[in-house]
Amino acid sequence: MGAHSRKCDWCGSGTPIVRDMEPLNSAYQYWCVECARALIIKGDPIEVYRELEGEPIYGRLLDELCTLKRFYSFATA
Repeated sequence: MGAHSRKCDWCGSGTPIVRDMEPLNSAYQYWCVECARALIIKGDPIEVYRELEGEPIYGRLLDELCTLKRFYSFATA
């Protein structure tokens, strides 16, 4: 499946912007911006991730919304 034809694993309709590299459930790896934002607000952000759109969209969401003092990892390869 091509990157542009994939949909968010949670809502099934949004275009994924981030991939969880260490998911607890492998059925939920790809997240759209709205669902990723909801995870952060809920207090369950993705800790090891890969940005999919070439921009640090998820990283900006973490900076903007995450109040937890954790270490997050951007997966490079």
